[in-house]
Amino acid sequence: MINLNEKYSAIKQKTNIFIEKGIPVLRLELSDVTNPTRAKCNGKDILLAGTNNYMGCTFDEECIKAGYEALHNYGTGTTGSRAANGGYDLHTQLEKNLAHYLKRKYCSIFTTGYQANLAVISTYVTKGDKVFVDIDSHASIYDGCRLSGAEIIVFKHNDAQDLAKRLERNKDAPGGKLVILEGLYSMFGDRAPLHDFVDLKQKYDFTLLLDEAHSFGIIGENGRGLAEEQGVEEHIDLIVGTFSKSLGSIGGFAASNSEDFNLLPYIARPYIFSASQCPSSIATTIEALKQFERKPERRKRSKMLSEKLHAGLKALGLNIACDVPSPIVAVKIADENELVKKWNDLLENGLYVNIALPPGTPSGTYLLRCSVSSAHQESDIEQIISIFQKCVV
Repeated sequence: MINLNEKYSAIKQKTNIFIEKGIPVLRLELSDVTNPTRAKCNGKDILLAGTNNYMGCTFDEECIKAGYEALHNYGTGTTGSRAANGGYDLHTQLEKNLAHYLKRKYCSIFTTGYQANLAVISTYVTKGDKVFVDIDSHASIYDGCRLSGAEIIVFKHNDAQDLAKRLERNKDAPGGKLVILEGLYSMFGDRAPLHDFVDLKQKYDFTLLLDEAHSFGIIGENGRGLAEEQGVEEHIDLIVGTFSKSLGSIGGFAASNSEDFNLLPYIARPYIFSASQCPSSIATTIEALKQFERKPERRKRSKMLSEKLHAGLKALGLNIACDVPSPIVAVKIADENELVKKWNDLLENGLYVNIALPPGTPSGTYLLRCSVSSAHQESDIEQIISIFQKCVV
């Protein structure tokens, strides 16, 4: 029998260190989650500042009502894939609503955002093609690239000139070329300079995929993401995103104007061989998407609160990962031991943030990562700053 303890001894050793120093980082249990910003951990009241619940939709009354109604009318789950069991009308409705919202002709939804990247990337490029990936890309992007069988070429983070060098070296290579970017990068909260990358398209003729997982709903005048904010939507060939951030649900989507996109459900293995989302989750997502348009004040509030937290932590002299405020405000910590200690100190003092370290972050980078919700109060932001001052400064 394969011995996992031997195979992953280094990980086991690191995990044991985490457990010895406090609450197990990857096994944290929250209970009595009463709203988007409050829960209990080990019986203690906790202020949540690391949930990615950017629009605060998880406890929205209309979303919950829609979920209850779908649960009653459709049952608890689909018990299979759309390819095997057929999709529900709710799935089709959500795809139409997303396509309309994104101003795209076509949209497909997936069981998770992770699977959306696996499906789209592994379908659009295969063996003999080349895929160009920002080095700071999410694990789901790298895994989609590996699943595709295409040659993976990594370029420096947010560096269009470095990408241009690599495209130039491969300009006469056979096969297709796919370039993958993210809108708002999940760890640092920095934005991709999309204009710089779009300018390369005419010369090098590649397909451009933009993962808007952390920017969808919260960035752009109408919440369509970074491409909307930077005015380059027409140059993006494929948009991928998730329901688990601003939409407060579970699932993922991909959208395009290309008619070829309609082949995706017939080819993409993560789509064909995964059970589709439960109806109640789809119903809450449909309602949350409507609220993106009905309640734009949530985006304005998020922006104000994000700027307040960014400025407050910076005023404490902390090393903020990104100079430009966004709903992701990450504080750099010197090393792993200090990171685990300070994360536990924050939790002990009633604050939950994300702990981020390699391989989830670039090598040698350790973060205490906050995410701001429009459901936070200004007093919550002041409390976060106060607890950081006590535990991290």
